[in-house]
Amino acid sequence: MDQVTPRFHYAFAISDIGRAREFYVGQLGCSEGRSTEHWIDFELFGHQLSAHLGTPAGVACEGQVDGHAVPIPHFGAILALDQFWSFAGRLRAAGIRFVMEPALRFAGKPGEQATMFFLDPDGNALEFKAFTRPEEVFAR
Repeated sequence: MDQVTPRFHYAFAISDIGRAREFYVGQLGCSEGRSTEHWIDFELFGHQLSAHLGTPAGVACEGQVDGHAVPIPHFGAILALDQFWSFAGRLRAAGIRFVMEPALRFAGKPGEQATMFFLDPDGNALEFKAFTRPEEVFAR
């Protein structure tokens, strides 16, 4: 990514750097960035995740979206549709257990999207999605 493209930075708590490294690098395929004995950075689809030793928040509650319970809080990325299905296959091969299996939501409606949810080893919820029509990311 070039320097003009905006990127997000997200910091969150983990309980074990080695276990986070195994999950984010070994299972999700992130690149590892800088680290100390207290935190570790990961590159996730061009964005920066900073995992800090602390007390993980985990899932505080569930929201209802399209008739499904979704963990809150959660974070992730919006991918291209082919990238989403390829990533979902890689996660399955890595043994990731899904909170919500990769599937199509809002079929035939504005904002139709593929989505999946899973937890990291500390209970931090991640969602990855891909829109059938990318121009509908903010469709009503």
